[in-house]
Amino acid sequence: MATTPVTDPRRGRNRFRPLIWGAAALLLLLPAVAMQFTGEVNWTGSDFLVMGAMLATACGLYELAVWLSGDTVYRAAFGVAVFTGFLTVWVNLAVGMLGSENNIENLMFAGVLLIAAVGALVANFRPRGMAWAMDAAALAQLLVCVIALVIGFRERGVFLAACFAAPWFASAQLFRKAARDQEAATTVQ
Repeated sequence: MATTPVTDPRRGRNRFRPLIWGAAALLLLLPAVAMQFTGEVNWTGSDFLVMGAMLATACGLYELAVWLSGDTVYRAAFGVAVFTGFLTVWVNLAVGMLGSENNIENLMFAGVLLIAAVGALVANFRPRGMAWAMDAAALAQLLVCVIALVIGFRERGVFLAACFAAPWFASAQLFRKAARDQEAATTVQ
């Protein structure tokens, strides 16, 4: 017997949309305001352009999560993954996870982001597959840190970079919960 998929009425609705996009706009304006009061903050037009693109990408990816599912846990998992990816790029551009922002070794973290993105696409954004993709990103993060230790980076910096595996794992756990919740909802129907 074929079942008709049930459309989630919450899918596409995002009551946090103004808050999320507003926070992104404020975050982008913060350096412009700081530049009026201190010489310590000195952003160029390209700095604002890059940060604006990063914030728009992060907010757009969260909008994708909202469109994909009305489930709060799924959205939270997606949000944690997007935020972790955003912070990875931001930290690497600002100061670098390994040494300075100019160290070529920091490009290894692009591989972590690529694993997360390709994994999400292969999983077709389904929660169980997304969990595996986020676990893979976390393991890749840790692998980069092991490589960094082997090639001679200081333990303190590598430890801080390794801490980024935690939110990848947290996202995976949230996706697992979303998958269980989804499976439970389909068996009830």
